[in-house]
Amino acid sequence: MSEHYYSKTPQSKSDQRNFTFQLRNHSFIFTTDHGVFSKNEVDYGSRVLIDAYQPPEIDGINVDLGCGYGPIGLSLAKAFPDQAFLLVDVNERALELAEINRNQNHITNATVMQSDRLQDVHQQPIASIITNPPIRAGKETVHLMLEESFEKLTSGGQLWVVIQKKQGAPSAKKKMEEFFGEVDTVVKDKGYFVLVAKKFD
Repeated sequence: MSEHYYSKTPQSKSDQRNFTFQLRNHSFIFTTDHGVFSKNEVDYGSRVLIDAYQPPEIDGINVDLGCGYGPIGLSLAKAFPDQAFLLVDVNERALELAEINRNQNHITNATVMQSDRLQDVHQQPIASIITNPPIRAGKETVHLMLEESFEKLTSGGQLWVVIQKKQGAPSAKKKMEEFFGEVDTVVKDKGYFVLVAKKFD
């Protein structure tokens, strides 16, 4: 069975590399490796999501779900220094990289922890969940992430998702509507949709 970036313990040989990237008007240095998603540059979907995101005006932490080596959560933590961010992933190598990247970019308002989806995230309240979901993990896993996000969010909290139209944006939106009711498509860019849903009591 081939290894995927959502493997808990990647077996591919480590070969770390660095690159610099501009996100939300800040320059970052990212350390990446084999066995993580988009190791050569910040992928376009993540960049669309990063540019679109605005934190909700409620109390709570903001969770980067499936953080990889951290470009989404870390760039947003840098952009919104008065907000607290939590970066979670199942991939142990990705988490090590996210911690390296948090430190080398001097980001103090973000923490990194391991969790399979949101199962080990018990911090409350959660104001927003931001995700570029692992499409290759399969539709069932992605839809579970959406369902768990609804359950974990506090009242007034928001779920932000980027997903390509050809990789399941319509079905993801339909799944989100089952729980949240209304779902807004706030950006359409080169086939990528940014979907936003707000949790009401």
